[in-house]
Amino acid sequence: MGNIFCCIQVDQSTVAIKERFGKFEEVLEPGCHCLPWILGSQLAGHLSLRLQQLDVRCETKTKDNVFVNVVASIQYRALADKANDAFYKLSNTRTQIQAYVFDVIRASVPKLNLDDAFEQKNEIAKAVEDELEKAMSAYGFEIVQTLIVDIEPDEHVKRAMNEINAAARLRVAANEKAEAEKILQIKRAEGEAESKYLSGLGIARQRQAIVDGLRDSVLGFSVNVPGTTAKDVMDMVLVTQYFDTMKDIGATSKSSAVFIPHGPGAVRDVATQIRDGLLQATNSHP
Repeated sequence: MGNIFCCIQVDQSTVAIKERFGKFEEVLEPGCHCLPWILGSQLAGHLSLRLQQLDVRCETKTKDNVFVNVVASIQYRALADKANDAFYKLSNTRTQIQAYVFDVIRASVPKLNLDDAFEQKNEIAKAVEDELEKAMSAYGFEIVQTLIVDIEPDEHVKRAMNEINAAARLRVAANEKAEAEKILQIKRAEGEAESKYLSGLGIARQRQAIVDGLRDSVLGFSVNVPGTTAKDVMDMVLVTQYFDTMKDIGATSKSSAVFIPHGPGAVRDVATQIRDGLLQATNSHP
């Protein structure tokens, strides 16, 4: 109906290309326009000014001879003030952009090792964007953003990389575990040494207390009972300890004891043997 009345409608975010007898005349902005076809005016087509995205998958090889698929996302749009260039100069915009992306990626990635390619994704994207901006501005297009969204090595390469990473982490874990066990053993040994040292101090103090008690007992007994010697007092003390020991053994139902010849007379024999041993040791070291 609009063509009958020589009127056309241009939608928002879109421009129309007007020709007169096949020659470009002007760019029509969004709204209603008069197009007198009887005077040779005609509508050549519409051009969208909306942001568009093109995903490009490019296979290339890294410096260490690993084939990868680099996925780039190009966001672009036509410029309103250069709409005639964008409409007439390129017949297939997406194919043109894809060719430039291939060219830049295949020139950049082969200079990098695989690990460096992952680390320098932004640099690769910047190189692609700069080249596209320089080339496509002449055709009336603006490159808004270029992203390297993925770098996909071969499946076998990814598996090998994961195994290398896992092995490295296991090695670190083993080293940490060994270091922890080493620290535990050192601390355990230090604890045992401290425990034995304190136990030795306790035993030494206990024996010192026994010696002091025996000395006081012998001296007190000798003073209170005239005519007794230190030997008689020690024999009596040994007999007393002997009976205390026998009492403790008898009071314990599940005790394990080694019996030696015993009896009141045996205590004197034990005391004599100990005393003779001490005297012989003293005589051998004048």
